[in-house]
Amino acid sequence: MPRAAPPTIHVQRAQFEQDSARGELRCSGAWTLNHLATLESALTRLDLRGRADWVLDAGDLTALDTAGAWLLHRTCERLRQAGATIELRGLRAGHAALLEMIAAQHAPAEPVPPHRSLLERIGRVAVAGVAQLVLFLNFVGQTSVALLRSLAQPRRIRGHEFLHELQLAGFNALPITGLLSFLMGVVIAYQGATQLARYGANIFIADLVGLSMLRELAPLMTAVIIAGRSGSAYTAQIGTMVVTEEVDALRTIGIAPLDLLVLPKLLALMIALPLLTVYSDVLGVIGGMVIAKTQLAVNPADFLERFEKAVSLSSYMIGIGKAPVFAALIALIGCHQGFQVGGSADDVGRQTTVSVVQSIFLVIVVDALFSVIFSWLDI
Repeated sequence: MPRAAPPTIHVQRAQFEQDSARGELRCSGAWTLNHLATLESALTRLDLRGRADWVLDAGDLTALDTAGAWLLHRTCERLRQAGATIELRGLRAGHAALLEMIAAQHAPAEPVPPHRSLLERIGRVAVAGVAQLVLFLNFVGQTSVALLRSLAQPRRIRGHEFLHELQLAGFNALPITGLLSFLMGVVIAYQGATQLARYGANIFIADLVGLSMLRELAPLMTAVIIAGRSGSAYTAQIGTMVVTEEVDALRTIGIAPLDLLVLPKLLALMIALPLLTVYSDVLGVIGGMVIAKTQLAVNPADFLERFEKAVSLSSYMIGIGKAPVFAALIALIGCHQGFQVGGSADDVGRQTTVSVVQSIFLVIVVDALFSVIFSWLDI
C-alpha cells in the first residue's frame, strides 16, 4: 500500500507543514493574532507518533506577534512534554527575542520545597532564635557603651530630644494608663467583694486591692500598655527612617544613630515608666475604694487606715523597682526591631508587630522571674 503524503495545512497567510519522515515542522507566513484561531485548530491535529526528535524550521516566518510567539512556544512545550526533543532553526533575531520573552513569562514555577520533619523545623526555629538573640545582645552592648559614654560626657545627651520623648512616653500616656488602672482596681475589688462579704471580712478588700495593684498589676499593666503604645512607635519611627535612608544620612554626616534615636528614648522611658506606675497605683487604689464603698459599705477613711497596715513599704518599692527594668526592655526591643527593618515598607509593619509581641512576652517573663527571686529572698 503506497505511503500517504505528509499533511499540509494552509491557513490564509500562515502555513504549517509536518514532515514525519524527515522529522521536520515548517512554519511560514504571518503567525499573528488574526490567524491564531485557525492555526491553533490546525496544530491540534499534529501527529507526534513515530519520532522522538523534531526540527522546527521557522526560517520562512514573515511576521510574528505576541499571540503567534505564544502559540509557537506552546507547540515546542507540547513536544517536550511528549518526551521528544525539539531543535529550533532559522528564527530571526527579532522573532527569537520575542519567543524568549514569552518563554520567560511562562517559566515553570519554583519547585515546592520538600516536607521537613518536626524535628528539623524545631531546629531551624531554634537556630533563627539564637541568631536573633545574638543580634539583640550585640545591640544592647553597643547601646550600653553609648550610654556610658554619654553619662561620662553629659554634653553628648540631647536634651531637646530627651524632653520630647519624655512628653510622648510619659505625659501623653497619662489618660489611657489612668483609665485602665482605675478599671483594673474596680474589677479586682468587685471580684473579691462577693467572697469577702460571705465571711464578713469586708475590710480586707484593702489588702486585696493594695497588694495586687502596688506589687504586681500596676507595674505589669503599665508596662504592657507602654509596650503597645511607645514600643511600637519606636519601631515604626526608626524603621521608616531606615526605609527612607535617613539613618544612612545620619551616619554620613557624622551623627551616631544610637545617640540621636536610641538614648533619648531609653532615658526618657526609664524615667517615665516609674512615674506612670505610681500614677497607676493611685488610680487603681481609688477604683478599689469606689467598689469598697458601694458594694461592701467600707468608707474611704477605714479603707485607707487598713491599706496603710496591709501594704508595706517594701511591697510598694518592689512594684516601683520593676518599672525601670521593664522600660529598658521595651525601649531596647523597640529600637532594635526598628533597625532590623529591610528596604520595603512592608517590613515596618512586620517588625512593629514583632516588637510589640517580644516586648510584652519578655516583660511578663521578667516579672515572673522577679516573683521567683523575691520568693527565694522572702521579700
